[in-house]
Amino acid sequence: MSGFVTKPEPVQVPGLVHLHTGKVRDLYRTESGDLVMVASDRTSAYDWVLPNEIPDKGRILTQLSLWWFERIADLVPNHVISTEVPAGAPADWKGRTLICRSLDMIPVECVARGYLAGSGLEEYRDSRTVCGIALPEGLDDGSELPAPVYTPALKAEVGEHDENVPYEETARRIGAELAAQLRQTTLAVYSRARDIARDRGIVLADTKFEFGLLDGELVIGDEVLTPDSSRFWPADQWEPGHPQPSFDKQIIRDWLTSPASGWDRRGEQPPPELPAEVVEKVRAKYVEAYERLTGLSWA
Repeated sequence: MSGFVTKPEPVQVPGLVHLHTGKVRDLYRTESGDLVMVASDRTSAYDWVLPNEIPDKGRILTQLSLWWFERIADLVPNHVISTEVPAGAPADWKGRTLICRSLDMIPVECVARGYLAGSGLEEYRDSRTVCGIALPEGLDDGSELPAPVYTPALKAEVGEHDENVPYEETARRIGAELAAQLRQTTLAVYSRARDIARDRGIVLADTKFEFGLLDGELVIGDEVLTPDSSRFWPADQWEPGHPQPSFDKQIIRDWLTSPASGWDRRGEQPPPELPAEVVEKVRAKYVEAYERLTGLSWA
């Protein structure tokens, strides 16, 4: 069993209807039919939403997504209408709220991989493939792939694993034309972002996107190219052959699987609270990723 250790009660705001509480984001609908997406400071690991929050995390994810949306706008439109906080909403929503167009979301998580890591590494070691895509011999943990690959997944509910599927399965489910468009757009956005990140001393190992349709047009939604949706590694420390230092939640995963936590991730008990020093280290990584990518100071 997994999911929320303690599921938060949604904030009630006049004129907004609460639709969904996700791992990080809360979703509302306005009276005009637009969506309000609020990024909380919640964090998750091993399919659990943890009892601790990471201060500023939601704002960092939101501001970094906005920064990236500007840099990929010529490749694919996004869902953002405004960053204005709705009337009557808590002051804490400032900087973490997006007013968005309502999309017909496509039930495929679009993953681009440029380096070997995570579940891709595990599969490669077993079969020399990643999501069924054949790769050459001789690659190792952290190796750059000969070319980026598209490895889609089917989205799961909170507490469940997304399911990696062959590209052909997505074509069967959503149609060959749309599946091809998702693959082409995902790889184009990844390649643009990889080059931008590289210029700033960061390796973009892999990332995932969510897309929807608006009047038949493909639109990118949710968050993009953040430490929650991507593996970012410091380029000056990149060295294939072992796990890479990262700007994501690896610090949390490492602590949860260490003897210090006393937690069995394969058991049924929820994970414990994170120590204050782990929380601060994770926050510092999010801030560093934001500052290195954007060149801006996080106040």
